[in-house]
Amino acid sequence: MRLLELDGVSKSYGALKVTNDVSFALDKGEALGIIGPNGAGKTTLFNLVTGNVRPDAGTVAFNGRDVTGLSAAQRCHLGIGRSYQVPHPFGGMTVFENVLVGATFGAGHSERAGTPVAFEALRRTGLLAKANRLAGALPLLDRKRLELARALATEPDLLLLDEIAGGLTEHEVATLIEVIQEIRAEGTSIIWIEHIVHALLAVVDRLLVISFGSKLMEGEPAQVMASPEVQEIYLGIAVE
Repeated sequence: MRLLELDGVSKSYGALKVTNDVSFALDKGEALGIIGPNGAGKTTLFNLVTGNVRPDAGTVAFNGRDVTGLSAAQRCHLGIGRSYQVPHPFGGMTVFENVLVGATFGAGHSERAGTPVAFEALRRTGLLAKANRLAGALPLLDRKRLELARALATEPDLLLLDEIAGGLTEHEVATLIEVIQEIRAEGTSIIWIEHIVHALLAVVDRLLVISFGSKLMEGEPAQVMASPEVQEIYLGIAVE
């Protein structure tokens, strides 16, 4: 069953067309990876899905409902959660309090009802033992985990991950992959933007390639990565 559908979505800022007639769909339980060079429009595409940005043309449907005109808060309540490329926790609050914000303001729970939701998100991301630490004192991996936990506390049907592995060591990336694989196994659909391709290949069913705001290619990961056009545009490998 279709969970998300984008149909002919476009967004421009003045003369710059950041997203150009992009269409794709995601089924429930599926994981999609999005790759492309810097400035290709990947994060703008996420903003169009979440409602942080409104399209100039095209539609966004979620769970069979046209959500194009809905705000980011409304879409979050419907089940679209996301992490951000650069973690920005509330540094003076504890890890638990940060995640409780997601459960209360994102999922709409009362503080009492949101408490077990927040603890479950901490458990799923391996942060339960650090629940009472100040978020501002966390190392990068734990900040990434916290970003993920806060998104999970909104109880999303669809989780959008924006370069969550960026800046991590290989060991830390491997740890993060395990967490994301568990989240997916528990039934959450995922769209993941990432430059660390091997991380994507460990999780996703399909790859979508974006270049200059347009969809270049979409398909099975090994087939997409073997494409000479993708290798030239994304990896910088010259095509003979």
